[in-house]
Amino acid sequence: MKLTVVGGGSSYTPELLDGLFSRLDSIPVSELWLCDTDPARLAINTEFVRRMGVRHGSPFSVHSTTQLREAVTGAKYVVTQIRVGQMPARIQDEKLGLRYNIVGQETTGVGGFACALRTIPRILEVAHAMEETAPDGFLLNFTNPAGINTEAVLRHSGIRTVGLCNVPIGIIMELIKRVGGEADDVRLDYVGLNHLSWVRKFEIAGADVTAQALEQFYEHAREEWEAENTRNNMIAAMKNLGMFCNYYLQYFYSTDTVLETLKAKEHTRGEEVVETEKTLFEKYKDPELTEKPEELSKRGGAHYSTAAFQLIDSIENDRNRWQIVCCRNQGAVPTFDDDASVEIPAIVGKNGPSPIPQAAPAPAIRGLMQLIKSYETLTVEAAVTGNRDAALQALLIHPLTPPDVARCQALLDELLEINRPHLQGTFF
Repeated sequence: MKLTVVGGGSSYTPELLDGLFSRLDSIPVSELWLCDTDPARLAINTEFVRRMGVRHGSPFSVHSTTQLREAVTGAKYVVTQIRVGQMPARIQDEKLGLRYNIVGQETTGVGGFACALRTIPRILEVAHAMEETAPDGFLLNFTNPAGINTEAVLRHSGIRTVGLCNVPIGIIMELIKRVGGEADDVRLDYVGLNHLSWVRKFEIAGADVTAQALEQFYEHAREEWEAENTRNNMIAAMKNLGMFCNYYLQYFYSTDTVLETLKAKEHTRGEEVVETEKTLFEKYKDPELTEKPEELSKRGGAHYSTAAFQLIDSIENDRNRWQIVCCRNQGAVPTFDDDASVEIPAIVGKNGPSPIPQAAPAPAIRGLMQLIKSYETLTVEAAVTGNRDAALQALLIHPLTPPDVARCQALLDELLEINRPHLQGTFF
C-alpha cells in the first residue's frame, strides 16, 4: 500500500508518522512518499523518517519528491498538511488583522480567509491529480482551514475526501484524563463546523457523564484559556449554553479580551512557531535522532497521528468505527446544505465516513453556525473563481471582520496585494 504525505517537509511529519509504526499490523504500508515544494526541509524530514523506520525494522520504503503527480500516483491514502507561503504568510495574516484592530489568527476571521484563498487552489490541484492517477484513493485533509478546504474538494472534485482536526480527539483524551474510561467507549454529541463546534452531551460506555465532564472542564479551564478575562467569559458561555465550547469559540464569545491579549504579545503565534521550528529542524538533522523530540510538543498538534491512523485503519479494515470528522453533511445536520462540510460524528468504513443524523442545533448555536457556513461557502467560491465580489461578501458577513463595507474593501485590497505571489493571477 502506498501512503503519501503532501507537505512532507512540515515540522509535523515526524508526529504524524510516529503513530504509523505502532499500527502496521492493521495498516500495511509498503511505500511512504513525502512530497513538498521546499527541498531542504523535505530532505531533512526524509532522512529523519528513514532513521525512525530503521529503529522499527524498516517496515516500508521511504521516498521523497517535489513532484505532486509522482507523489500521488497509485496512492491509497494521501494526507495533506500544506502551508502555502509557509510561516511568513501566516505571520502576515496575523499582523494584517491587528493593523485593522481585529483578531489576527491562523484559521479564524481574516487570517483564515487569507489562508483559504492561498490554499484551496493547491488542495484542488492535489484532488485533481488524484482523479487522474489515484482515482480510488482517499484524500485526508489536515491542512488549515480544514473545514473550508474539505468543502472545496466536496464541491469541486469527485475524489473521496475527509477533513481531520485534532480538536475532537483532544476533547476525548481530556475527558478520559478528568473523568476516566476508555477512548473507544466515549461518545460525544458533537456538532458544528471545523474550529466552530460544541459538545452537547458526553457519554462513557453508555452512561451520561455530561454534568461531571462540564464541572471538570470548568475547574481546569485555566489550561485551555490562560487569560483570566477570556477564561471567565468562556466559562460563563458554557454554563449558559450547558455545552462544552471548542477552544476557538473564544474568538466569538470573548472577542475584545482575546484581541487585547493578542495585541499585548511581543510576538504573534506564527513568530513563536518560527523559533520552535528552528529548534526542531536542528534536532531532525541529528543523525543519531531516531524518535520524535520532546520539543515537538510545543508545536501543537497533540493526538494528530491518532486521529489520522484511526481514520485510515477504519477505512482500510472496514471497521465501521465512530469518529468525529469533517465530511459531507448529507442531511445529517438539519437546516444545512447536503454538500456543506460539517464536523460531526460519523461511522467510518471502507467507503469513508457516513455522517450520523444529528439533533437540530438550538438557535443559540445555529445562528453562528449558519453565518460561518455562509462565509465558508463564499470563500470557496472566491478562491475557485477569483471573484472579488464573492471575496468581499465573505468578509462582510464574518463577525470578526470590520463592520462596514469601506473598511472591508480596504482590508480585502491589502490582503490580495500582500498575497499576490500566492494567488496566481486570480482577483487581479
